[in-house]
Amino acid sequence: MVKVLFVCMGNICRSPTAHGVFRALVEKEGLSNHIAIDSAGTHAYHVGNPPDKRAQATASERGIDLSDLVARRVSPEDFGIFDYLVAMDQDNYMSLTEICPDQHLDRIHMFMDFAAHMRTREVPDPYYGGPAGFDRVFDLVEAASLGLLEVIRRRHLGLRRPVLLQSSFGAA
Repeated sequence: MVKVLFVCMGNICRSPTAHGVFRALVEKEGLSNHIAIDSAGTHAYHVGNPPDKRAQATASERGIDLSDLVARRVSPEDFGIFDYLVAMDQDNYMSLTEICPDQHLDRIHMFMDFAAHMRTREVPDPYYGGPAGFDRVFDLVEAASLGLLEVIRRRHLGLRRPVLLQSSFGAA
């Protein structure tokens, strides 16, 4: 089983959105028995809390349910458990590399590296902004999720069939 951990600062906006979107994509592709998904934060600001209501509302509008997710902090054990620790931005990437054992540094990735066509390296934190920020996060997460799943299919599952070229979350 391939294990993926999405990481942002507080684990209430970006990483739970990625968790929910990637989980739905994995389920849609029939790969739930092959890929395990979780999310966490580099800081303990919101441990035990559900995702931000704005993140939940944006996800819900697009057909994704985040209501079962609960914020937690990245633990030292995560580096030995997860094959992919996926950072939403450079700050969280650096936080992960600072606490990661050297033998697992290759497991840490920038999420947007899986969607180079989006021409951004980071998923911006929407916490202090308005609804448009959460929409932008969802769009970026959706694009990077498709790329990440394609990498996992090829590298770990030996599957050559490409994943959806575009998502249909929220499509009528």
